[in-house]
Amino acid sequence: MSTTTFPSNTSAKPNPVAQAGGTLWGALRTLFGFFRENWLFTIGFGLLAALYLFGVIGALFVDTTRANMGANPLNRPPSLEHPLGTEGFGRDIFTLMVLGIPTTFRIGLLAGGVGVAIGALIGLIAGYYKGFLDTAVSSLADVMLVIPALAILITISAYVRVMTVELMAMIVGLLAWPLPARVIRSQTLSLRERLFVEVARLNGQNDLEIIFLQILPNLTAYLAAAFVGSVSTGILAAVGLEVLGLGPQQIPTIGRTLYHSFTYSAMFRGMWWWWGPPVATLAIIFLGLFLMSVSLDKYANPRLKGAMRG
Repeated sequence: MSTTTFPSNTSAKPNPVAQAGGTLWGALRTLFGFFRENWLFTIGFGLLAALYLFGVIGALFVDTTRANMGANPLNRPPSLEHPLGTEGFGRDIFTLMVLGIPTTFRIGLLAGGVGVAIGALIGLIAGYYKGFLDTAVSSLADVMLVIPALAILITISAYVRVMTVELMAMIVGLLAWPLPARVIRSQTLSLRERLFVEVARLNGQNDLEIIFLQILPNLTAYLAAAFVGSVSTGILAAVGLEVLGLGPQQIPTIGRTLYHSFTYSAMFRGMWWWWGPPVATLAIIFLGLFLMSVSLDKYANPRLKGAMRG
């Protein structure tokens, strides 16, 4: 009795759909594991996400015309009709918060992105090439860190006729690069001496390929920590400008609401609902960013893992 054997299809190609599903599932598991192990980051991210969703989802349900001057009765305390009351111009505080929170986040994210991008590029080049370039960049960063950034921002903003959200974020971001540059430079100085860099040189990679393909991927955690710090610095600087009356004039922001409350002495008049919500919002934002920054610093620096958990 003969047995018929069928050749196995050893040359069968892998299913791209299955591979994509496996890759996606693996990425989700890695992301979930990061959030589970770094609970400080999870709490901070949750606070910021909840606040941002409050603004985005709230904008779908509120009447945005309530943020206009004279749209409501003046100086009303919180009530069912106005949950956070109204201010001296007849604007609804709840609506101002709903519209102002996403704008404040946008300023911080744009400023942080610009600051980290410039700082990372400068830090990578200075740390890799060393020598005179490194000395010049380090000296310039030290000078920029000593000079009060807010004073420079006030001077620049005073000469800008029409201040927009994007323009203010760019101005703040252009002055936020020194600290990320110092962090990335110090790490690049260490990484450029590693064995994998020498192997890349022997394989014929040029300097730019080594910088952006070999060194930069190893700085992800430091870049994330620097980005969170730059976002916090950007929001703080933007709010400082807005409180001084140098921010966007026609766009509701948290800092602009505080500017009006301080200008018209809301605190001394007992109108806590005018300045209380913006202050509480900023406190939540900076608390969330602080928790994320602490967690990312621990994640990027293994020496801190034994000192704290999360």
